[in-house]
Amino acid sequence: MQKQFAPSKHMLALSIASLFASGGVFAQAAPPAEDTGATVVVTGTRVANRTALDTTAPVDIISAEQLKNAGNTEITQALSIALPSLNFPRPGLTDGTDTVRPATLRGLAPDQSLVLVNSKRRHSSALVNVNGTVGRGSASVDMNTIPTAIVRTIEVLRDGASAQYGSDAISGVVNIRLRTDRSGGEANVTYGARITEYDVVADAPPAGATWGAAPKSRSLTDGQAATVSMWKGLPWGESGFVTIAAEYKDQKHTERSGYDMRPAYLRINGAFDSREATFNRFDTWYGEPEMKQTTLFVNAANPLGNGVKLYGWASYQNRDAKSAANVRRAVQDQNLASIYPDGFIPFITPNVEDFSATGGVSWVMGEWDMDASLSYGQNKMRYHLENTLNRSLGAASPTEFFAGGFTYDQLVMNLSGVRTIAMDSLASPLNVAIGAEARREGYILKEGEVGSYVAGPALLANGTRAPAGAQGFPGFTPADASDSSRNAVGAYIDLEANLTSKLLTSVAIRAEHYSDFGNNVAGKLAARYDFTPAFALRGSVQNGFRAPSPQQQGFAATSTIFINGVATDLTTFKPTDAIAKALGAKPLDAEKSVNLSLGGVMRFGKASLTVDAYRIKIKDRIVLSENLIEGTLPGIVNFLAARGFRSAGGRFFINGVDTTTDGVDVVLNMPFNMDGGGRFDLTLAANANSTEVTKLPTADTLSAFNPAPVLFGRVNRLTFEKGTPRNKLSANLNWKLGQWGATARATRYGDTLSPGTSAAFDFTLSAKTLVDLEARYALTSKMNLAVGADNVFDVYPDAFPPALNSTGAAMFSNYSPFGRSGRFVYARASYSF
Repeated sequence: MQKQFAPSKHMLALSIASLFASGGVFAQAAPPAEDTGATVVVTGTRVANRTALDTTAPVDIISAEQLKNAGNTEITQALSIALPSLNFPRPGLTDGTDTVRPATLRGLAPDQSLVLVNSKRRHSSALVNVNGTVGRGSASVDMNTIPTAIVRTIEVLRDGASAQYGSDAISGVVNIRLRTDRSGGEANVTYGARITEYDVVADAPPAGATWGAAPKSRSLTDGQAATVSMWKGLPWGESGFVTIAAEYKDQKHTERSGYDMRPAYLRINGAFDSREATFNRFDTWYGEPEMKQTTLFVNAANPLGNGVKLYGWASYQNRDAKSAANVRRAVQDQNLASIYPDGFIPFITPNVEDFSATGGVSWVMGEWDMDASLSYGQNKMRYHLENTLNRSLGAASPTEFFAGGFTYDQLVMNLSGVRTIAMDSLASPLNVAIGAEARREGYILKEGEVGSYVAGPALLANGTRAPAGAQGFPGFTPADASDSSRNAVGAYIDLEANLTSKLLTSVAIRAEHYSDFGNNVAGKLAARYDFTPAFALRGSVQNGFRAPSPQQQGFAATSTIFINGVATDLTTFKPTDAIAKALGAKPLDAEKSVNLSLGGVMRFGKASLTVDAYRIKIKDRIVLSENLIEGTLPGIVNFLAARGFRSAGGRFFINGVDTTTDGVDVVLNMPFNMDGGGRFDLTLAANANSTEVTKLPTADTLSAFNPAPVLFGRVNRLTFEKGTPRNKLSANLNWKLGQWGATARATRYGDTLSPGTSAAFDFTLSAKTLVDLEARYALTSKMNLAVGADNVFDVYPDAFPPALNSTGAAMFSNYSPFGRSGRFVYARASYSF
């Protein structure tokens, strides 16, 4: 592959040099007209003033008003109800994933979508999701680190774009465009709570129990959330701006536990403990986390004259969250009665700090519009444990620990140039965009305090060693700790022009070199043919890639288990670790994709209809392997011991899963006015999506085992294929009449599978429709009031039957595409100034 890369790199360099050198040969086209409004897009095209309906690929535009007209103030949640192809499940009991939740586009992994801010790459979260959720094994951008108050629009390109933007843009691109106001401002206060009721599904109590059957339903008011936000535009010089946004959010937790029928205490002389009758059997904190979050964002630019403009933005967020692990009952070996006589719920309280800063300058050089920028972003996550213990330390165990954490940072330097070249052979000027990018990424994993991971001397009543490490989240060990970095450089050329008055084409090629895995070349060819002003066909073919993330390469975690009373480490190994190699791991390589799309655009007066079908074939997807331990792979301990390793086995990241995703997006936008009845804006949208796993990874090093071990098992395969809705439909109606306004929204989520270890344990979540309503009134020209309810009819996902929920605690599946917290009722006051 190195030989293929070098000519491509030289060809790009010569092309770029010749284009700059040709500045005096071609006449420059007339300067573009001023931006005409929200329909003009910059994502997926580098042609000025291209509207969303005139592009070669589908682009959705979500306005600041759409983001605001909902009870939930998270950007990712707002996108999930605006875009049928984007889903945002809200898992619980999943450690750090409760705090940093990933979203999926077109049913693919969260890290296969690229997130930009003002068309510049945004840094990802330090968290890699290693629990059993949608997005397992991925490290994605946390869009909720961006306050909605700073957002002007969000553009979502539903098409692969690796040739244009680089790694990660396999399923699409989300480009968050910031406000550019030099005057005015707005303050918002939103307060709401979950006012809800759900049916309780529980098994019968055991024979002789001193507690009765579960109640048929629960009525709750919890999850109170207050959000205070504002933005203010300030002048900078004669025509520059400084736009400042701030947000504070205080959210209480929700609890959607099932009724735990298991005995909570040891029996006394064969009889149930009398405390069983009064024990709270809704004993699991399963729901939305508790959270306090402060965010500040600044965006600024100032023209200096002669075509030179300085620009930049910076953000900071501090997030303190609190979620829970599964309850440890008094009867369990993980508990110590002298510390917690009634058992305990371990609380995981991560702190997340997120920082970013971008500075740049744009200028005119001959006939080129040039741009250079430097961006830095850092995401840091630190784990603290409360209300827990390390059972192996006995009665001396602390009840709070620092469990360690990780940091991801990214430094990106960009240089680009855009120009148009008038050519007699073309129906429009040729738009030429070239650029280069250099990127450094770093990943640090820090160990926790000794007590959070150590295996102490305490024994259980049967004489075996007690469980080690902090309950709920064992700390990272010194062996897990790491500090690594990598570099990547790339260059691209992007051409777009009308070959005829009806045929628009674009071509892009990008070559990149990564210091850790090697080289990649991606290309894209797209076209659009306008048969009439009212009807056009568009399509594209391209190859793409996603580089393995530093988080996937550098993450490691160790917990201690006991085999025949001997303490043994069970580890998530780095792929380069010697033990991981013995188990079949190899250095991670890039995922590679081939994307095909074909769609149509129709206009009916002010209304429009787009239909876009796609196929995405991905090769060598990076996944987290199954646990290769004695319980799932008998003989693994002896296998490793024979090779000089003392380990109970483990898991690791590996390439090797191939998938094919087919789908179609349909979007209808229809504004209309009714005489005396106000203005209506109706959007109907639908997505149908299907993924098939066509290849699974294997490990030659484990060929001695019969049968061969499964590196990517049934649950994970079905999560890829059926873990997100097969279809999703949405209808959004906005109405405005004088001082009054309203929004009515309905979202239907299709069937989703919550997979089990065998077909007998599969559970299908049936299709559900959620309805959101909001009414608004302009009290004055500056003061606006709103009341509303998200999920007004209090819809819940199907609950597990008792046979699939032996603990009774987690009654709802984490695969639910809309969570399981019920109705959210809210009020909002806005003041413009």
